[in-house]
Amino acid sequence: MKHTIKFYAMLACLAGLAVFYSCSDDDDSPSTFTIASAMAGSKDLNGATAATEVPLDADLVVTFNTDVDESTATSSNITLKRIFDDVAVPLSFDVSGKTLTIAPSSELSGGVQYLLSVGAGLKSASGVAFGAVERTFTTTGTFAPDGALAHWRFENNGNDEMGDHNADASVEVTYVDGRNANAGKAASFNGTTSIMEVPDGTDFTNTANFSISLWIKPDTTARAGGGNFVLGLGASNGFQIELHSKDAKMAAQYDLGGGMTGGEDTWIDGKGNLGWQGWTFSKNYGAQGLAAVLHGKWVNLVFTYTAATKVGAAYVNGELAKTFDFNKWPDGDAKRNVTGMKFKTQDGVGQKLAFGFINDRSSTAFDYGNYENVDAQHYKGLLDDVRIYNKAITLKEIEVMYNSEKP
Repeated sequence: MKHTIKFYAMLACLAGLAVFYSCSDDDDSPSTFTIASAMAGSKDLNGATAATEVPLDADLVVTFNTDVDESTATSSNITLKRIFDDVAVPLSFDVSGKTLTIAPSSELSGGVQYLLSVGAGLKSASGVAFGAVERTFTTTGTFAPDGALAHWRFENNGNDEMGDHNADASVEVTYVDGRNANAGKAASFNGTTSIMEVPDGTDFTNTANFSISLWIKPDTTARAGGGNFVLGLGASNGFQIELHSKDAKMAAQYDLGGGMTGGEDTWIDGKGNLGWQGWTFSKNYGAQGLAAVLHGKWVNLVFTYTAATKVGAAYVNGELAKTFDFNKWPDGDAKRNVTGMKFKTQDGVGQKLAFGFINDRSSTAFDYGNYENVDAQHYKGLLDDVRIYNKAITLKEIEVMYNSEKP
């Protein structure tokens, strides 16, 4: 029988099978080094299908069939990476006999896939090399890019979940169930008087790089031929987001240097139009433009600006919808010198960020920004999960965020 076992072990070594036998003549050495179980809390990481809903704060506990050589449990042999951007998670390791505990240095990101790799450099206490394996799993919750300056979830209030940019005024804003259970509540705006105001709005717009992400469920038929001012900071003196039945845009003010500013729209025309200077991409949504996407449906809009490239972009439901490039403006145009976004100070223009309208109620400079006029394109619809960044978030981040948060 002893000779038969050695014969099969030799065949396994020659064939390179996944069960890694030791090809040693030492009968007292373990002949295999394999995973018996791998768990993250109660979630099985070693099952036939990839685990989901893995807790964000769970250690990964891997049990082997024999004792582990503690000196080989290192970051060169064991890695954990976020799949969509290949970012490695710093880890610490603890070995106790057959059990290896892998502890991330901080909570994992919510709603994303991770790849755990255990390499052949890991060895058993008796020197048997491990057969490299990989395990994937998805964490619980939802994903949002790191570093948000502010995040309003509208959980029956206008509080900023990230910092101190809480709304200090709210008029006729109500709260309803959001797009799914994870989203909680959403703010509802009536299209005539609803408004919410956040002080110190220039904190968001005096920046080289910028991103804003928001979920909306608009009633785009509220004004035939008119628009919906979803939000605004001094109208286009800062930035505003506006919807029509077939298109959407962010109008913003940009820093041209020398104390000068200039306005420009990131306009999602929805028709594949490249007819304006600097437009470099426009997604064609068909004859009806964005109508089929926008009306009465939950939609994720993201607008970004990147100072290093001078490129503005817009995304709809995780997909690129529009880009423009200030480098494409004609030679000599002042916008070739743009350095970022900047609030344009003007008499009669308030500096609070308004949800549900183009500017705050103190603004008097624009007829179309007269809050008292109930026909002045007040937003009618739902709004949720508004996030603002002083950086440009990436397409990959936007894709993952949308897929983890969508209805």
